[in-house]
Amino acid sequence: MKRPFGQHFLFDPNILKKIVKCSGITKDDTVVEIGPGLGTLTRFLSLYAKKVIAIEIDKRLIEKLEGILSASNNVEIIQADALKFPYDTIEGKFKVVANIPYYITTPLLFRLLEFREKITSMTLLMQKEVAKRIAASHGSKEYGVLSIGVQLYTKPKLEFTVSRKAFLPPPKVDSAVVHFEVSPSSFFKVKDEEFFLKVVKTAFSQRRKTIMNSLKAFEGIKDSLKKIGIDPKLRPENLSIEDYVRLAEVLEQPLAL
Repeated sequence: MKRPFGQHFLFDPNILKKIVKCSGITKDDTVVEIGPGLGTLTRFLSLYAKKVIAIEIDKRLIEKLEGILSASNNVEIIQADALKFPYDTIEGKFKVVANIPYYITTPLLFRLLEFREKITSMTLLMQKEVAKRIAASHGSKEYGVLSIGVQLYTKPKLEFTVSRKAFLPPPKVDSAVVHFEVSPSSFFKVKDEEFFLKVVKTAFSQRRKTIMNSLKAFEGIKDSLKKIGIDPKLRPENLSIEDYVRLAEVLEQPLAL
């Protein structure tokens, strides 16, 4: 079967059960699954959840899914693009559980976080390297813009890795399952999120330089670092999210004349 949307289907029941267990879903939960493919995970989810809303973009898969899931009366299949779907139209709060196509991982994650007031948790199977970047702490080489952007509103935990051999067709890389606790409000006191992310993105665009050199485009960077006690010789990955919050706050303030 041709896969115009780049999906790799997962059939191993042990891995599927582990994903469901990590998600912590109960009979009280509505679950949104993105890219149900051939419905293997969907069937497991339907056994544990109150309702499963499966969002599939591929028309040809919809017919197969309807046949495969005909006995599951708590599954609703919607043909839609997950990157454009209006998640606020779903009644009540929900959890997201999905084996997501690799090429939409980052945009999909940030699309879902736009609806963080509706989503209580996400359990996502993704490329292992991306999972490591998302869950990374400061000081590690994987830590960067993605780690910080996601950790503003979630607490991600890399639960377990999945070999490429578990998929049909096998992808070129291994995968990992990440569970995210989602918060409607930021875990950090960011006054101006747009400016904060601008500081972070600028810093990591030249991550091999010192923090002072990578942020030299910002007026008063030397004084700002000194004011909050950050060594200007540190590299961008050495600063915690709290450090960036404090730095963005002092950089925003015009220096006294």
